[in-house]
Amino acid sequence: MLSIFKSIPTHMDYKGQKLAEQIFQGIILISAVIGFVYGLIIEQFGWTVYIVLGGFAISCVLTLPPWPMYRQNPLAWQPALPETSGEPSQKPQESLKKKKHK
Repeated sequence: MLSIFKSIPTHMDYKGQKLAEQIFQGIILISAVIGFVYGLIIEQFGWTVYIVLGGFAISCVLTLPPWPMYRQNPLAWQPALPETSGEPSQKPQESLKKKKHK
């Protein structure tokens, strides 16, 4: 059962994140304008809220899952460098002398 969830891709590249953000903002803006105009015409503020919430739901469905269009530019990671010495290297903070406060 859990292997089904492991096969679902969960990553999105940087250009895909930018595209998802632009789509999200565009849908919210368009639905807000349409909702405002429609609510103004029929003089019902409730319809404005419903239209904006509908736009929010549509934008969530389009931008939250990592659709394949958001994974077209993967990063090429460099291979890990093997350690040359047998001893693990010390962190720079560990090598500094600790000052004693009086």
